[in-house]
Amino acid sequence: MGPSEFKLNNPPEDLISAVKFGSKSNQYMAASSWDGTLRFYDVAANSMRQNFVQDAPILDCAFMNIVHLVSGGLDNQLRMYDVNTQAETLVGAHDDPIRCVEHAEYVNGILTGSWDKTVKLWDMREKRWVGCFEQNNGKVYSMSVIDEKIVVATSDRKVLIWDLRKTDSYVMKRESSLKYQTRCIRLFPNKEGYVMSSIEGRVAVEYLDHDPEVQRRKFAFKCHRNRDHNIEQIYPVNAVSFHNVYHTFATGGSDGIVNIWDGFNKKRLCQFHEYDTSISSLNFSADGSALAIGCSYLDQFSETPAAVPNPAIYIRYPTDQETKQK
Repeated sequence: MGPSEFKLNNPPEDLISAVKFGSKSNQYMAASSWDGTLRFYDVAANSMRQNFVQDAPILDCAFMNIVHLVSGGLDNQLRMYDVNTQAETLVGAHDDPIRCVEHAEYVNGILTGSWDKTVKLWDMREKRWVGCFEQNNGKVYSMSVIDEKIVVATSDRKVLIWDLRKTDSYVMKRESSLKYQTRCIRLFPNKEGYVMSSIEGRVAVEYLDHDPEVQRRKFAFKCHRNRDHNIEQIYPVNAVSFHNVYHTFATGGSDGIVNIWDGFNKKRLCQFHEYDTSISSLNFSADGSALAIGCSYLDQFSETPAAVPNPAIYIRYPTDQETKQK
């Protein structure tokens, strides 16, 4: 490992469900895990500053601002934590586990997506939900928000596009163009479309505008596969994260590989070295200068190896050559 990448001290002890940088920072990062912890790191100092512990696995987390973190998990609860005072607040709950947590900067609220088939918008000061988006289309598996726009991928391979300003009905509903279960969905930084990935080694690049000219630009491609003795091994693509400056994106798979793609020119820009286990989560910092890589064994689809590698979080400072469109 060169100086451009290092391992974070004190990683979670079980599956890493999410790694997220603070909204305006490449210094502060949070990680949630199935070990019930929400960890807050000072990346620059390579130190874990806080470790909040729950009784149930935490499935996602987000920064509300630089000193407040939020989490949701298998106990159905949305919690907020103050990094300075270590205070913990129960904000509210869903009827079923909370799978996704995102900061909706546009309204300074928190969005939660649940297996109860709803997405809720929370006012964190009032500690109550102020909007409920009824999915009716299966459990929320992945969600992304930029400004007023939300995309939600569900367990029955639907994609719903919502506007934060109107909760009564979705703006658009799509069938996933991928045949198998969705793993991750992320809006383009310019909100013109989204990228989604599936368990079957595929990624789709989709556009929201119905104009046939625009729709012709959509495509899907195979990735995170390899040939071994002429048998193709196919791996889930678990994580996608956009570089906000260059609008390229990273994918992470259960093959332990991270790729960087130029979706506009339909090509791979680079592939990092192989990590020792599945990539379960990825997150570029807002300025694209740092990439957090959560590695933890996750592949339910194959036999568990005799020795499962310990979870690890790597911080990589990618070069322009790795992330910028050629």
